Amino acid sequence: MALVDTIASQLAREGARGPELALRAGRLLEIEAPWASRSVVNDVLDRVDGLGPLQALLEDSEITDILVNGPHEIWVERGGELERTARAFESTASLMATVERAISPLGLRIDALSPMVDGRLPDGSRIHVAIPPAVVGHPVIAIRRFSPAVRRLEELVEAGTVSKQQAEALAGAVTARRNIIIAGGTGAGKTTLMNVLAASVPPTERIVTVEDAAELDFPGHVVRLEARPPNAEGFGEITIRQLLRSALRLRPDRIVLGEVRGPEALDLVTALNTGHSGSMSTVHANTPEEALWRLETLALLDGAASSEAIRRQLHASIDLVVQVERTSGGRRVSSVCHVDQDGSVEAIDD
Repeated sequence: MALVDTIASQLAREGARGPELALRAGRLLEIEAPWASRSVVNDVLDRVDGLGPLQALLEDSEITDILVNGPHEIWVERGGELERTARAFESTASLMATVERAISPLGLRIDALSPMVDGRLPDGSRIHVAIPPAVVGHPVIAIRRFSPAVRRLEELVEAGTVSKQQAEALAGAVTARRNIIIAGGTGAGKTTLMNVLAASVPPTERIVTVEDAAELDFPGHVVRLEARPPNAEGFGEITIRQLLRSALRLRPDRIVLGEVRGPEALDLVTALNTGHSGSMSTVHANTPEEALWRLETLALLDGAASSEAIRRQLHASIDLVVQVERTSGGRRVSSVCHVDQDGSVEAIDD
């Protein structure tokens, strides 16, 4: 680790970049430790131009989550199971230097006054960082990997995530322009499923996506809108609600909202009731019934409409609720339910 630090510090002082960086790192290794493994060069490159001990984990396609609990404890989720890695940062200062390298290009800042930050890495992965005083002890990092590999419903059927009957029902719903809500817990595969379903939309239809951090990756005629947090001075924030209202003015055939988390639920319900059929979104919920209750509760946060009015609009606008879950055997669609006008849900895949 000391050798890596020595060479990385020298490269930082020299300001080497691009192809020159690897070449110069190799020459410095020959001078400092000619007996050392050439793998040290990769460690140096990760330290200078990547995310240090996390870089190799980000390049491992089998890893879905990277969790850093302080400088000396790094966990990953692989195949639905958490496992601790042998990787570590040298110190809290080294960890924070990596955080700065990750968030600075995003125009974000983290300090004691703003101790939490959300962002999207260049590969589409989502990163959340919390430092003291928001967290006790050491800084923590959570990275949700972006996995663009699955493109077709048939692939999910082959993987056992979706049954053949469910796949047929979902494909038919997309073609028939049904409004779909995908419900499930964190990491259950909601975004992956929505990516696959939206890929079935005809390329002649214009889709406008609205997200906190852009993860959706659809083919065809797509306009992508992304929210932005306020800067260090408290200015420049772009909210999901603002983007939803902008989306309505961009002549969408379908609107896809990455996730409903707050009062934007009311704007989504309004959009679904004003001719934008075939739209989709996700919500955190344990059952299809709870998904409808949660959407109603979130819409009520706006305070602009009564519970009864919102409930009636919800039941009239949402056609299907797809429940996904994460089990020890992987992620799967547990049910596809039709929403009746009275709000009752009925599984159509039994």
